[in-house]
Amino acid sequence: MTSENTPQVNPSPQLRIVPNHDASRYELWDGEQYIGFLGVELLEDGTVDLQHTIISEQFGRQGYARTLVTRVLDDYRERGVKVRATCSYVQDYMDRFPGYRDLLVTSSGPGARG
Repeated sequence: MTSENTPQVNPSPQLRIVPNHDASRYELWDGEQYIGFLGVELLEDGTVDLQHTIISEQFGRQGYARTLVTRVLDDYRERGVKVRATCSYVQDYMDRFPGYRDLLVTSSGPGARG
C-alpha cells in the first residue's frame, strides 16, 4: 500500500541524475537515453530556484518528471539546501507530496522578488 505522501518513481534500474552545472540543470538519463531535465538557479542566499521541468514528449506520463524532481529534492534535503519553486510542476508536486514542503523557503526575505 502506497501513501499519497510517498511519490512513486519510475522503476527503471538504469535511471541516473547527471548534474550539468554549465547548463544550470539536472539531467535525467535512462541508460544512454536522454529523458529530460530540471532547470535550476543557485541564488545568492544559498537557496536554489527550481525553474522548469522538461521531459521529452515520447517519455511523458511515465513517471519520469516525478522521479527527477524526487531525486533532486532528496539530494537537496541531504545537503540541507532550501528551494524555491517557480516551476509549476514542482509547485504541484509540493501540493501532492507535502512531506517535501519542509524544503521550501518559508519567507521571501528582504529584496526578494516573486
